[in-house]
Amino acid sequence: MTTNTAAVPPTPARLLGVGVSFGDRTALADVDLDVPVGVVTVVAGPNGAGKSTLLEVVAGVRQPTSGTRSVTATIAFVPQRTSIPDGLPVTVRDVVTVGAWGRVGRWRPLDRRARAAVDEALDRLDVADLAQRPFAALSGGQRQRALLAHGLARGADLLVLDEPTTGLDAVSAERIRVTLLDEATRGAAVLAVSHDPLLLDAAHRVTWLEAGRVV
Repeated sequence: MTTNTAAVPPTPARLLGVGVSFGDRTALADVDLDVPVGVVTVVAGPNGAGKSTLLEVVAGVRQPTSGTRSVTATIAFVPQRTSIPDGLPVTVRDVVTVGAWGRVGRWRPLDRRARAAVDEALDRLDVADLAQRPFAALSGGQRQRALLAHGLARGADLLVLDEPTTGLDAVSAERIRVTLLDEATRGAAVLAVSHDPLLLDAAHRVTWLEAGRVV
């Protein structure tokens, strides 16, 4: 007798028993999470549930207090709030170009493939006409699209995004939702925190986090 089983997609990011504490406050407790390729995984839950902390652990910008983190993919992390100072004289193209350094190495000149990746990312997020504009002059929605373009230019295998559509107009939010689904189709693993009902509906998987635990 032959038993057919569905193929299990590779998992480039995995948390096992992860906990994070800040002093006597527990932000995450015994969290298990798999982020498979070709899938948009959305983490939802109430404010203060630990969702942003979870993303920071997956992205590698915060170390867990306990448990293990295993990531075997190149990462593009798009936080909800950018840390780029408003006074820094960088253009939108500069921001996206920094992402392309992931293809050629930091501070090295971009080759033709990397330059094409920058142009494609600008086009896909509809910010090509803003390429020479100072990043600090952008609206919140334009900044979010530029930062996602930065991640696409990197060609990352794992996209990690914190509230990517929050506060955006309907057109910008839909463009980002479509882009995330397209990246999953390309074979990337996508992990996002979101309260957006349309993104939750479009996601392949939804994980509910409450009081630092997966419910």
